[in-house]
Amino acid sequence: MSDEVVLALDAMGGDSAPDMVIEGVAIVRQRFPKARFLLFGDEVRLKELLAKHPDAAEVSTIRHAPDAVSGDARPSQVLRTGRKSSMWMAIDAVAKGEAQGVVSAGNTGALMAVSKFVLRTVPGIDRPAIAGLFPSQRGETVMLDLGANVDCNANNLVEFAIMGEVFCRIVLGIERPSVGILNVGSEDLKGNSAVKTAHSILKSHHMQLSFHGFVEGTDIGAGTVDVIVTDGFTGNVALKTVEGTAKMFSRFLKESFSHSLLAKIGYLLSRPALERLKHRADPRRYNGAMFLGLNGITVKSHGGTDALGFANAVGVAIDLVCQNFNDKIKEELAHLAEEPVAPQVASL
Repeated sequence: MSDEVVLALDAMGGDSAPDMVIEGVAIVRQRFPKARFLLFGDEVRLKELLAKHPDAAEVSTIRHAPDAVSGDARPSQVLRTGRKSSMWMAIDAVAKGEAQGVVSAGNTGALMAVSKFVLRTVPGIDRPAIAGLFPSQRGETVMLDLGANVDCNANNLVEFAIMGEVFCRIVLGIERPSVGILNVGSEDLKGNSAVKTAHSILKSHHMQLSFHGFVEGTDIGAGTVDVIVTDGFTGNVALKTVEGTAKMFSRFLKESFSHSLLAKIGYLLSRPALERLKHRADPRRYNGAMFLGLNGITVKSHGGTDALGFANAVGVAIDLVCQNFNDKIKEELAHLAEEPVAPQVASL
C-alpha cells in the first residue's frame, strides 16, 4: 500500500457498534498505516471512544450522523427516510468522492439498496452481487451471489463469473482462478435453463477466465474451484448451512471433551491441534463480503463480528481500492463485449 486510502465507515452499524468499529480501526492501522477513515455516527459517543484509542483517533475524522439504520429496518423504508443515517451518509461520501470505499456491519438489505441507489452499478452490470470467502480443503473459495438476487438469469450468472474471477485475483492473489457454476450435478445436461445457458456462454467464450464447468455442493468444502457462481437464493442457503454446520460441530466438540475426566485429559493433549483448527475455521478471518458490480467499493461486515472481524472487512475494502477493482471489472466486461457472441449474452 503506497498511496493514502480514505474509507467511510458506518460507525453505528453492527451489534457491537460503535465500540468494535473504533477498536477495529486501531487494529487496521497496524497493517495499513496510510489508511484514513471518515467515521459516520453519534459524534459524542465516537469522541469518547477515540479518546480511549489515540492510535485510531490519529487516522479518523468524525462526521456526525443523527440517525442509525436498525437491523430490522426495511430497505424501502431506509430509502425513503434514511438520508441522515450513518449508513447513508457514509455511502454518500463515496459518491461525492470524499472516500474511496465504504464498510458497514449494518442491515444487509438496506446497505445493498442504498448503495445501489446512491452509487449505481458499473456500466455493463445488470445486478450487483454479494461475494464472500469460504474455507476449503485447498485454502479459500469465493462464492457469489450470497443473497442479493434471489432470481437470476443466465446473463446475471455470466456477470457474476466475471466479477468473482477478478475479486479472487485481487483478494486471494490467485493469478488464474478457476470458475464453476453450482448445480445439482456436474453433467452438462443437468440443471435449469439459466445455469445451462450460462455454462454454454462461459464455455464458448475465449476470455482469460478459466471455466471449469458445473460443480456440486460437496465441491464447496473440497475447494474444487476458486470461484463458485450461483443465484442469491442458493448462495444464501449454502452460506447459512455452512455457518450452522460449523456451530454444530463446535458444540459437539465441546460436549465430547467435557463428558468425562478422560475426555478432559484428551482435550488438554489435543489442545494445540484444536487451536490450529479453530484459527483456520475462525469466521472473523473470512469477514468482509463485497457488493460486486457497484460503481464504488462497498464491503459488508458481519453484523455480529468483533473488532478483529471488522478490521478484516476493512482490509478487504483497502485491497480492492488499491488494486483498482472496478477498473478491472470494466476491462473484463470490455473483453466480453468484443466477443462475437456478445449480443447473445445481452439478450438473455
